[in-house]
Amino acid sequence: MNNVSTISMLFLSGLNETRNYRSILFFLTFLCYVIIILVNVCVVLTIILNNELHEPMYILLCAFCMNSIYGTAGFYPKFLSDLLSPVHVISYSGCLLQAQVLYSFACSDLSILALMAYDRYLAICRPLEYHSVMSKKRVITLVCLAWLTPFFIIAVSTLLASRLKLCSQYLNRLICLNWSIVMLACFPAETIINSIIGNITIGIYVLHSVVIVWSYMFLIKTCVGSIENRRKFMQTCVPHLISLFTFSATLLFDVIYIRFETNNLPTTLKYFVSIEFLIIPPIMNPLIYGFKLTKIRKKLLSVAAMKCSL
Repeated sequence: MNNVSTISMLFLSGLNETRNYRSILFFLTFLCYVIIILVNVCVVLTIILNNELHEPMYILLCAFCMNSIYGTAGFYPKFLSDLLSPVHVISYSGCLLQAQVLYSFACSDLSILALMAYDRYLAICRPLEYHSVMSKKRVITLVCLAWLTPFFIIAVSTLLASRLKLCSQYLNRLICLNWSIVMLACFPAETIINSIIGNITIGIYVLHSVVIVWSYMFLIKTCVGSIENRRKFMQTCVPHLISLFTFSATLLFDVIYIRFETNNLPTTLKYFVSIEFLIIPPIMNPLIYGFKLTKIRKKLLSVAAMKCSL
């Protein structure tokens, strides 16, 4: 058992079955990453550079897109380099770092979605209190908390995982995730605290989901009797609901796959399920908001028109 504490490199075996179409996969992955960067940076810059968009809803959207850039940076560069390499390895510390980035990204997304739901609840259900409650300074503070709180919560799980002695260097994954590392531990008794903290973390973010559902229940109840409120709901809340649905569905599939891994699914599908939260929401969210929110759409179209005229 003396060797188990000296593991410094982990082998990722998730790409072993992609030898025959690795070039195509590299091209598609690179294209996907470029699109993610372009659409998210486009929305972020549009909001930052236009003072009239410095409102709570758009500040939260800006934070949402910035978080997508942060999260995908923890996956795509390493994955692209793996596609070009015959050996797919990652340092143990690098694996822990990737797990930290990916988990904190996912939890921050849920926190920002909860803030968006609360923002729409105040704007439609309690409009007279909206500007006093959701001041620009308070929104920025809430955004910082939505980033930092998940980061430190996940850091606890990452530190607990780093203390474990591993009995294997082989990770049957495309990416490093906390629970996948824990499953390599030599002594199952040492992982009990990891499981407890993991379940507490899941509980915290289930409460976020409760806040979101509660907010939208009141929104729907308020909007039923008013044409003006229905218009506001369709314009500003529908993008939130689509983003919430896509993110929740992809994350739910991923959690089920990690916690209750099954061999009944085809290998390719299993690997796609494990990374779909890094593909679908980061592309869909800025496109949905860019097309649906009138102010952002007009700004983007005006910039495009200026470029064409030049």
